[in-house]
Amino acid sequence: MKLFNSVLSCFCIICGLMIQESYAQVDEHCTAETRSLYIHLKQVSNQGKMLLGHQDDVYYGVGWAYVPGRSDVREVAGDYPAVLGGDLSGVELGDSLNIDHVPFRLIRLAAVEQFQAGGVVTFSWHMHNPVTGSSAWDTTGGNVVAAILPGGRAHAQYVRYLQRGGAFLNSLKTSTGKQIPIILRLFHELNGNWFWWGRSHCTAAEMKALWQFTVQYLRDSLHLHHLLFAWNTDRFADADAYLERYPGDAWTDIIGFDIYQAYDIASNPAFSYQLSRMCHLLDSIAISHDKIPALTEFGYNTIPDSSWWTQVLQPAIAPYHLAYLLAWRNAGKKPNGSQEFYVPYPGQISADDFRQFVASGHILLRRQAAMLHLYQ
Repeated sequence: MKLFNSVLSCFCIICGLMIQESYAQVDEHCTAETRSLYIHLKQVSNQGKMLLGHQDDVYYGVGWAYVPGRSDVREVAGDYPAVLGGDLSGVELGDSLNIDHVPFRLIRLAAVEQFQAGGVVTFSWHMHNPVTGSSAWDTTGGNVVAAILPGGRAHAQYVRYLQRGGAFLNSLKTSTGKQIPIILRLFHELNGNWFWWGRSHCTAAEMKALWQFTVQYLRDSLHLHHLLFAWNTDRFADADAYLERYPGDAWTDIIGFDIYQAYDIASNPAFSYQLSRMCHLLDSIAISHDKIPALTEFGYNTIPDSSWWTQVLQPAIAPYHLAYLLAWRNAGKKPNGSQEFYVPYPGQISADDFRQFVASGHILLRRQAAMLHLYQ
């Protein structure tokens, strides 16, 4: 009996260590709600479900802007997206509006509402170039990443940017002071060349060092303990290419990639093949690194195919374990006369197909996400 008890005790200890290891987060001191969200996202991805997200969903859509209660996803599919995306660009400058002219006051209110309704909030951050002060797409100013690392000529400016962003993130609280868990997607598409943090503008070692410094500063210096950190590339060829600038398992919670049906993959077969192939690779990488996989941005602008959701997107992602997928924004008619939207609006030719996609049993909107009690 003593031998049995000893074996049982060792078994329990080992199981406990395995459970802790399987839920290892960047921030071991995160809030209870943030910890719960992390665990539930892992469970969702393992159960063949996917939370549907949409960037800027409640702020504007095709033909409308800043109308309380409106949402193109809701008006087509009957409910708000489970994941509400937004962007912090401009907060680092002290602006009142973000890059898409959304007031940060409204972003804060929408984040509170999304959390209280049981949904998830994620932010990308098209941070302005800390050397030049211009947009994220300004790749001038030399090696900006090297310049903002500790000891660099623009490090103090970068720290000021983080402090301003951190102050806003810290303000995301309910009326009772409960902090809202946020998935923060830093330096997205870092293997591309269009942002100042892009692949051709710094070394892999510099990019890893910047990611690690940024996470450590937000977590340890600013004491932000309600963040999950999402790391993502643009399209990639293989696992080695994907992991070239990966900062390490201790510094990421969620991994993903962005993909759009455009340019060299404008046809349905080309897009479907590329998306499926990268989802397969992401699944494998997520398992080996114990991370939550997600499709961090996707879309087909104006969705000209009436059956795109069920005949192109769904078959490509269904076999895989994405915790969530985030469609890009519905900006509507732009000043140059072009249209930009990535989910249908009422009457759009893919609206019926979108409803079928959402009703497939694998895709979750906000009310369905709330039933999972993500924060408990």
